Amino acid sequence: MRRRNPALQVSKRASLTPPSPIRKLVPLADRAKSQGAKIFYLNIGQPDIKSPPEFLKAVREFRHPVVAYENSQGNPLLREELVKYYKRNGISLKSKEIIVTTGGSEAILFALMAVCDPGDQCLIPEPCYANYMGFASMAGVTLVPIPTDPKNGFHLPDMHVWEKARTEKTRALVVVNPNNPTGTVYDKRELAMLDQFARSHKLFVISDETYREMVYDGAVHHSFLNFGSPSQHVILVDSLSKRYSLCGARIGCLVAHNKSVLESVTKFCQARLAAPTIEQEAAIAAVKSPKRDIEKIRSEFMKRRDTVISSLQNIPGVFVRKPEGAFYCVAKLPVNDAEAFSSWLLTDFRDRGQTLMLAPANGFYLTQNGGLDEVRIAYVLKSEDLKRSMTLLKTALADYPKKSTASL
Repeated sequence: MRRRNPALQVSKRASLTPPSPIRKLVPLADRAKSQGAKIFYLNIGQPDIKSPPEFLKAVREFRHPVVAYENSQGNPLLREELVKYYKRNGISLKSKEIIVTTGGSEAILFALMAVCDPGDQCLIPEPCYANYMGFASMAGVTLVPIPTDPKNGFHLPDMHVWEKARTEKTRALVVVNPNNPTGTVYDKRELAMLDQFARSHKLFVISDETYREMVYDGAVHHSFLNFGSPSQHVILVDSLSKRYSLCGARIGCLVAHNKSVLESVTKFCQARLAAPTIEQEAAIAAVKSPKRDIEKIRSEFMKRRDTVISSLQNIPGVFVRKPEGAFYCVAKLPVNDAEAFSSWLLTDFRDRGQTLMLAPANGFYLTQNGGLDEVRIAYVLKSEDLKRSMTLLKTALADYPKKSTASL
């Protein structure tokens, strides 16, 4: 008698990879939109600042008869322009120390795979950028959370907390500065502490500096690559998505002085062949253009931040601290389950046909049940839309106890 084949099952890796809290509720948003609702999207860091016209012009004028594979390490001219960009930001590099990646996301994955074996651990401040959880799961790496406190703006705890969390399996620290999702900008003392910790225990530092230009109120961004020499333990991951408003172009980079790291990442790059050809060529024009007014963009985001924070602080039961950078904040809401509330906003709540989409913060925590009553808000819309969004949030919170809780 023939035995039936066992049921087909996906890998444990696939099962353990968490869904993105940023995109998890998209099906509900799509349904609401199809029903005619206008949605203010505060769940995702998609700026509405116009992309550089030089980039768009270069895309339109791409004239090569074949869209061929680019160099696995990246377009040489783009890498040279990135050297100049980093020099303007006080970071000295050679083009061979820069590898262009398919967005900052690929740089994160490659950095984890370059320094960790399956079963190894990385320490990361919590709450943390959710994609690190997904990529760590794919790489078989365990992220160990370092708790931070919203009352002091999610700044880093003292050295003894890091020492207690470190084990023989710890291979690296992950530092996102300015931070996503909290908007915290770590000061020089905090970073020097981590640099000393990493050097003393021979650990790598994966330093995500995607939001380096987005700092406010006199805060200063310090790159980990500038904390003493040699900095062989530092891997910088970066992206053009935010500062140039090019999220859909998928161009990022990985930077290191460490030759072994660069050689390892190059092999990963060769396996995936190349980052997008047209976008890389167009990115050259964006990076080299002197017309990108970062100060103006920074000022605009600071205005948006102030609009959101002042509004949130005037909503009964909401707790939020003013972030120093990036374009996110984590707010504690007067609800028991922020994901249920965020779902209800999309399924049940409308005011004049409008609602908003938030990112439940629980998905940014590694600790079970962390951030259950928190949301991440991305203040990436123009101030007029942000004001309306905050009015909607205030109205929704007042109405929510009277409504049934929505569930996915």
